Amino acid sequence: MSARYAIYFSPAKHSPWWDFGAHWLGRDECDDQALAQPELTHIGPTDLNSITAEPRRYGFHATLKAPFHLREGLSLDDLVTRMRALASTLRPVTLGPLQVVSLGDFVALMPITPTEELATLAAACVVELDDLRAPLTAAELARRRIEQLSTREQELLRQYGYPYVLDRYRLHFTLSGPVPRATAQSVMQAVAQPVARLNSAAPLLLDRLCLFVETAPGQPFKRLIDAELRA
Repeated sequence: MSARYAIYFSPAKHSPWWDFGAHWLGRDECDDQALAQPELTHIGPTDLNSITAEPRRYGFHATLKAPFHLREGLSLDDLVTRMRALASTLRPVTLGPLQVVSLGDFVALMPITPTEELATLAAACVVELDDLRAPLTAAELARRRIEQLSTREQELLRQYGYPYVLDRYRLHFTLSGPVPRATAQSVMQAVAQPVARLNSAAPLLLDRLCLFVETAPGQPFKRLIDAELRA
């Protein structure tokens, strides 16, 4: 029960968006290897390393089904089989153009215009695989600070193990941990031009489901398997 799994979307390794995101965070989540981060004008290397420490553990990704333990009696093979079967029923979804935004106290990339197709795909990942998920323990519920969630978010947390799904879902790629407002502005300024170039040259397509694993609490999430969506 120590391992947790998650269904994320991450661009194909060595694709333009993956190169941007993996180097920004400083980690190849496929091989769990450090990568050189960009040299920036207004953010020094030590500060950039610190700013990206929290999202670096997860790798460059957008969450589709948040981390969960497998239900007792199920195996990784069961999860892989089901994820691949689900992927075979889904069509790729265009995400771009993306914009850099401040979400609470962290910085992220989000679609400028989320689509109904994206909402449907994300909901399928949450609902169709939920019978594989072990119920949350009392300790896990407590860590979620349930009293700070809305009534609807508490309902979703208890039903699906995560409060920001279905009508509360917002696809995003996290670029920083919690930062002061001034630092958030510096991060947004640093990534604005690279993101604009990528939007123009390589519009991002959600074309795969990616299985990630956290082998033990606090360990880096590693990307195990990609299941490409049918064209």
